[in-house]
Amino acid sequence: MKELERARWRCRRGLLELDIVLQRFMDRHYSQLSDKDLQQFSTLLDLSDNDLWDMVTSRKEPEDASIRPLLEILQAV
Repeated sequence: MKELERARWRCRRGLLELDIVLQRFMDRHYSQLSDKDLQQFSTLLDLSDNDLWDMVTSRKEPEDASIRPLLEILQAV
């Protein structure tokens, strides 16, 4: 449970739109993520708000193609 709380805290961002997308993702998909997906999600959360938002809105492509599937889930939320 501690990891879930930590992830929810990390999802609190400076952009309201990003907060909404990340909270919906947490509610709908977080508990189903594999260990690999959790690591990739952590990598996404390490990005700046603007970079992450640009990827969620498809304005920017991720440098690491392995996070593309997780990013597609975020885009669908």
